Amino acid sequence: MILTVSYEPDPDSQADATALGHLLHKHPDRVQRFSAPVGDVHVLYPESSEKRCTAAVVLEVDPIALARSTRFRSDPGALGHYINDRPYVASSMLAVALGTVFRTAMTGRSDAFPELAAADLPLTISVPVVAVRGSEEDLVRRLFEPCGWAVGETVVPLDPAYPAWGASRYRSVTLRGRMPLARALRQVYVLLPVLDDTKHYWVSDDEVDKLERNGSGWLDDHPERALIARRYLLHQRALVEQAVEATDAAPRDRPLAAQRADAVLQALHDAGASSVVDMGCGPGALLARLAKDRTFRRIVGVDVSARSLETAARVLGLAQASDAERERIALRHGSVVYRDPSLADLDAMVLMEVIEHVDPSRLDALEDAVFGAAHPATVVVTTPNAEYNALYPGLRAGDRRHDDHRFEWTRAELRAWAEGIASRHGYRVSYRPVGAEDAALGAPTQLALFQREAAA
Repeated sequence: MILTVSYEPDPDSQADATALGHLLHKHPDRVQRFSAPVGDVHVLYPESSEKRCTAAVVLEVDPIALARSTRFRSDPGALGHYINDRPYVASSMLAVALGTVFRTAMTGRSDAFPELAAADLPLTISVPVVAVRGSEEDLVRRLFEPCGWAVGETVVPLDPAYPAWGASRYRSVTLRGRMPLARALRQVYVLLPVLDDTKHYWVSDDEVDKLERNGSGWLDDHPERALIARRYLLHQRALVEQAVEATDAAPRDRPLAAQRADAVLQALHDAGASSVVDMGCGPGALLARLAKDRTFRRIVGVDVSARSLETAARVLGLAQASDAERERIALRHGSVVYRDPSLADLDAMVLMEVIEHVDPSRLDALEDAVFGAAHPATVVVTTPNAEYNALYPGLRAGDRRHDDHRFEWTRAELRAWAEGIASRHGYRVSYRPVGAEDAALGAPTQLALFQREAAA
């Protein structure tokens, strides 16, 4: 797979096109190789002059590794891994490669050229072969033109030697426009898998945060925002409803996942916590927010999934972090239902959307591990409000928001559980709504803030 990004300054501009190397944080004079979960990624510059500079990203897919990987989402069937052209056209794999090699560029940070990084640049992005799946007409233009791109699109025939066979679902796409480089990269990162309407990896709650982060500054006003959310999140109803407005009666300015993280951070600040453990940290969405806040001098992420911890390490950039930062942030394999004496000296523990994934028979073990053994000064728990489910048009009575939820509590059920724990372990507990509140049914997420009496 290949994608090129070209920068050609206006003729009357004094800008040097080779500054593209600084904005991408990749030197034009070197061919660089990086390892990504989908294979090796090469970054090189086919042309580099003051007048025009082009960077190429080439993803060398490892089909054998993909066939062996449990993360790879191939088509059903025993031969799906072997008879498959999908890994060799632009798709979510190329998006992962872009996120791997241009992570800093996608934030818009450039110490050498800060003004250029923020400026609208004349850019051209070319993707020779991209998968376009589905019945939506003129999908490439519908997705990219509202972002400010002039779209050039050529349909790839199934076989040029046999025109009667007709067109394939592949396109050659060229985008030309003026915008900050970081925004352009984020748009391509999001919209490649949207065009393909699939991903090669399992989609979970952290994808909502990725969509919000990479959609910042352009997605909220996009006329196809709902379509983008559905396809990016693989039509998973609960995740889509977090990312877009669930009902006209309950609008959200930001996705619920982002509001939930905001509420957790506010609770931690209100409690005065400076060391935090995120239990069930998953791929690191909350950890990334904590890491940016220098208030927290020590951060620990714990999860039962080794794969999630590997992803969290990449999200946090621990391999490239300073020694001081690696001492500040630690990742550990563990479970919320088992005692871990090493967690007993932290100020706060967060269980964000965790308890509903625990079997009810194991809640006593969770209570013992968190409130008995660790016994932090502050515990923040968030969980869905089952009463609010009636406002989600796609949920039938009795349905849960996620297939892995073992239960979902009403507000009264959460209070009964929380107040029992508080009385047994010496805490006081308060409650906060998260998300747009309904007068009768409350907010979509409920937050319980436990504070140890001796520490209050």
